[in-house]
Amino acid sequence: MLPVWLNELGGLTFQLGSGDDRLFAKWDPKGSGADLEVEATRLRWARRYTPVPQVLDLGADEDGTWMITRGLPGESAVSPRWKADPRTAVRALGTALRALHERLPVDDCPFSWSVDHRLDVARRAGAEVPADLPAPPPIDHLVVCHGDPCAPNTLLNSDGTWSAHVDMGALGLADRWADLAVATWSTEWNYGPGWDDTLLDGYGISPDPERIDFYRRLWAAT
Repeated sequence: MLPVWLNELGGLTFQLGSGDDRLFAKWDPKGSGADLEVEATRLRWARRYTPVPQVLDLGADEDGTWMITRGLPGESAVSPRWKADPRTAVRALGTALRALHERLPVDDCPFSWSVDHRLDVARRAGAEVPADLPAPPPIDHLVVCHGDPCAPNTLLNSDGTWSAHVDMGALGLADRWADLAVATWSTEWNYGPGWDDTLLDGYGISPDPERIDFYRRLWAAT
């Protein structure tokens, strides 16, 4: 069993086995605020349309919850290989996000990631929403968003093309800039400054400073 990820909530992900038969075990501690049953429901829905992990098992005990998924081809976009080739990786992130938004059907999606939904969840969790958070800009284009489009949640093939998406517990309907603002922001965290335009080029869209600013502020607040 190989530890592969530790998230900010104390959740752990382990790789079980290797090669094409490898599995992944995701565990979240009790009280973390994460809900693997919610993520499993979203993965099962999204898997009908695009490559995401197949849920094999789900359970809970007094310490937390766990989920077992089947491994997918490729490796994280923040693996040492891709951190050494950020131009290829970041462009692939944009291409992958565009494909996700085009493949997941808005009319069939039962999940929300709207501004109101996110603020409501944050308030119910006891978070203090900044009083100076502006009203959201009009929706540019409604899509099914990933919900956590940071670079580690995209897998890349050895040739630099995208393979799949993972960690989709927040998947839901929202403006595409809710994903794009955070995806571009995450390139700075993972590869250094100056990669926003490369990701947007991969997606096929020009920058929208107003929406980027709003959805980054919303991300920080929620």
